[in-house]
Amino acid sequence: MDLQVATKWETAVLAGGPADGLRMQVADRPSVLQVTVPCRTDGPTGEVRVEALYIYRRQLGVHSEPLSYGYDSASP
Repeated sequence: MDLQVATKWETAVLAGGPADGLRMQVADRPSVLQVTVPCRTDGPTGEVRVEALYIYRRQLGVHSEPLSYGYDSASP
């Protein structure tokens, strides 16, 4: 099965937070998106990465493209 044919991709835009205005393509209208930003570390980390995590939730009132995801400042 060809995933590109079977999946409906839609344009989405993020509002607020560190990724404000970022546009992307999403499949199946996910209710939540996460954005990660690498953090600087002091000293050797081996294979460990540290990233800040930001959560965006789909605005349910938006039914056409671009879908809108708002920054959730209360998320971890």
